Amino acid sequence: MFPKNPFGAAEGRTTQGGGPPGGNARRGVVASIDPKVLQACVHCGLCTAACPTYTELGNENDSPRGRIYLMRLVREGQLPLDEQVRRHWQLCLDCRACETACPSGVRYGRLIEPVRLTLEQSDRRGGKLFGWDWFRELVLFRIFPYPDRLRLAIWPVRLLQKLGVYEYLERVGLWGLIPGRLGQMIRLVPPPVWQGPRLPRFLPAAGRRRARVAFFVGCVADAMFRDVHWATLRVLQQNGCDILIPPGQGCCGAIHYHHGDPEGARRLADANVAAFDLEDIDAIIVNHAGCGAMLKEYGLHWQDTKQQARRRFSAKVQDVNEFLDKLGLVSPTGRIDALAVYHDACHLAHAQKIVDAPRRLLRKIPGLVLKDLPESEICCGSAGTYNLEHPELAGRLGDRKLQNILSTGAQIVLASNAGCLLQIQREVRHHRVPLLVMHPMSLLDLSYREQPLPKIC
Repeated sequence: MFPKNPFGAAEGRTTQGGGPPGGNARRGVVASIDPKVLQACVHCGLCTAACPTYTELGNENDSPRGRIYLMRLVREGQLPLDEQVRRHWQLCLDCRACETACPSGVRYGRLIEPVRLTLEQSDRRGGKLFGWDWFRELVLFRIFPYPDRLRLAIWPVRLLQKLGVYEYLERVGLWGLIPGRLGQMIRLVPPPVWQGPRLPRFLPAAGRRRARVAFFVGCVADAMFRDVHWATLRVLQQNGCDILIPPGQGCCGAIHYHHGDPEGARRLADANVAAFDLEDIDAIIVNHAGCGAMLKEYGLHWQDTKQQARRRFSAKVQDVNEFLDKLGLVSPTGRIDALAVYHDACHLAHAQKIVDAPRRLLRKIPGLVLKDLPESEICCGSAGTYNLEHPELAGRLGDRKLQNILSTGAQIVLASNAGCLLQIQREVRHHRVPLLVMHPMSLLDLSYREQPLPKIC
């Protein structure tokens, strides 16, 4: 039986008449909770085993069931919206693994996301002298969504990497002396690889044309993983796709939306909608799960005169694994004799429900042995900027993920999301283990081009 009050609080912690402390924030949270979604939860507890925070912390309040119960108590005025309640909601990774596990089909993301968005907006409007979050306002909103700015921002780190100094400084713990999210961000920067030139506006199919698609470039993905973009484009070409790369597109808006700036996210979304000519293409292809989930949900987030246009846009969006699986992959010929595991990016497996397609594609690579990864569906700890905001818990989840990978004896771990790649790469460097961390399209591209695996540094 779920407890009546998950805190076991005394009478003094409850309120009468819905007037707890922080009334403005509470009223906003109450208004943001969809009662139909809230009531769909029957508190069966099957979500708890899938929840990373509950698995790590063992606290009922840090499970989806517990967080939903807290929403119910706050909404009914039986629990004040204090820092303890907010903390339980903020610790959620929004990985949506609970949605996959839930037999009642509770759309948990449609509960937790509006609640946290309301709290973020309340904090921004608080007017406190020291309430201004410089990292969010400057780094997340004004650097991350713009690839050229992000490349410039990480240029000093790239220089240290090229000089061979970065790894030594990391090993002696210097980056741990840089406080807060900035220090965490420096430790996430991946090793430098040849990124390739800027993407063109058009690439023709190799051989008979089977489809005409547009490619979504994104922001962090382009700044950190343009080599993955090039690999994806070459794979699409090998599968008979003419590819358009429209100018005028940009960040998907997820960074703004999940950090309390829905208007900034809407501006970015509408710019993307305007950039793509839907009549001229079969699909909009995206190769990173977080971007894909956001693009597919444009039609849900804002109710205004442009909502129908956003819905039409979202209907064209497909993850590259999903698209190639439906199209029918042209079998690659290059052998890759290696043992690999595939990690399910949360916003691909749980938000987009794409689980089998990447595995079917990878099994077409000659010589590759694809082994099951224990707890593949459990978040690696990246979760957008979660590893910057909650590094201790993110680190525990990252280490858990790495230990599961190592238990398989794999030489390669594959993931279809920029955040997962960054998080797992960091764990690999920290533990100094011989393991390649790659996007599935990068491995397919090597097989098509009959190229060997890169050396493990």
